[in-house]
Amino acid sequence: MKNRTVLLIMNSSTSMAWLTQFAENSLRDNIHLLCLVIDPAPSLPMQIYGLTAYGAMTVPTDWPETVSRARATLKASVQEREQILANAKASGEVLGALVSSAEVKGHVARCAKVSDEAFLADNMRHHESHLYEAASAILYDSPIGFHINTKGKCIYSRIFVAWDSSKAAASAVHSALCYLQEAEEVVIGCIDPCVADTRDGQEPGADIAKWLSHHGCTVTLSQTPSGGRPIPQCIEDRAREVGADLIVMGAYGHARIVQTVLGGTTRHMIEQRDLPVFFAH
Repeated sequence: MKNRTVLLIMNSSTSMAWLTQFAENSLRDNIHLLCLVIDPAPSLPMQIYGLTAYGAMTVPTDWPETVSRARATLKASVQEREQILANAKASGEVLGALVSSAEVKGHVARCAKVSDEAFLADNMRHHESHLYEAASAILYDSPIGFHINTKGKCIYSRIFVAWDSSKAAASAVHSALCYLQEAEEVVIGCIDPCVADTRDGQEPGADIAKWLSHHGCTVTLSQTPSGGRPIPQCIEDRAREVGADLIVMGAYGHARIVQTVLGGTTRHMIEQRDLPVFFAH
């Protein structure tokens, strides 16, 4: 975890305590914090006048003041967060962006490409389109993964890896290796494994367990039937059973053309709020 650049994605309503935890923890491992504050741009209300079929559109007279207030709020938020970094003597920078949902992806992807991992603030859920655009940007337009539901925590004692031998799952394990090496135990969870050479092999999960063991991880292998239950529920239940404080898993879906498209399991695990999850694609 040392000498990393960590991207923190938030908005002006994000708790200062969340950033403060990262700022205080960053000194130990010489982490540089790249803070991106993205606020929704004001929507332009169009007023239509006239008696013709086409009418005439006018902009409200208070529109410049509305935009100015939004910009002032963002500027104050950026300055407050810069002060938090300064007070903690943390290495970091704060960027602000007033954006529409369509513009979120570009801002996040640009920052993610020069970061080692990302954390999404919990209150990003209040602007769901921003949350999913940010997730999509990280997963499909950058080489890193992201954390959700972490509440500023960066050290985990027991990690559950949702393993299905896919490239996405392998990417998640590789990206989360620094956390896996520091954990007291890593549980490799194979749900409904397919015992075939072209799928999970004769001993599902044994190959990734061996690789992690070579990296110094203490690994336990778990093969679990779903019993017809949804896979997200199986992941959550098994993670709770083993006392995991982080789930590492691959994210599924594809880059969007018009809107973000995420697989059902990925979307469910992003929407749940109880278990910290690290995703990579």
